[in-house]
Amino acid sequence: MKEMSMLSLLCSCFYSQPHPNSLYQYGDLEVKGLNKRASGQSFEVILKDPGQSGDKAQPQPLRTTPRREVSLEELQKRLEAAEERRKSQEALVLKQLAEKREHVQEVLHKVHKENNNFSKKTEEKLIQKMEVNKENREAHLNALKQRLREKEVHAAEVRRNKERQTDLSG
Repeated sequence: MKEMSMLSLLCSCFYSQPHPNSLYQYGDLEVKGLNKRASGQSFEVILKDPGQSGDKAQPQPLRTTPRREVSLEELQKRLEAAEERRKSQEALVLKQLAEKREHVQEVLHKVHKENNNFSKKTEEKLIQKMEVNKENREAHLNALKQRLREKEVHAAEVRRNKERQTDLSG
């Protein structure tokens, strides 16, 4: 916006009578002064199309660059080049997929190997625990058998002592 025009617009607000230049234009913005209010000056703001700069402006035609004629051979060459680019792109994608597949197979092989190692270690630990439990059970049974023998020996001794006592007393 122009500063001078804006200044004159603001100054016109202080006058009760419209200024003789009541029509202001700022590019695609048009301001008209109206005298419809008793309290002071009023304005109407009109926005225009950016392509139009006033009432007399004609819409400008679209600028187009002239197209040159393309021969059939040139179209064929472009088509072949596009096909080559497509094939090249496809080959690149297939190569990347093959590399990813190999990587996935390597990872799966490592996981399978680790799983087998884990299973073997777990089985070995289980067997060791079972052997320890078996040894503990056998040791417990042997201890019970030993106590039973000791009790039998003690019971036999008690019987002998009783027989001696009955023989002596009797």
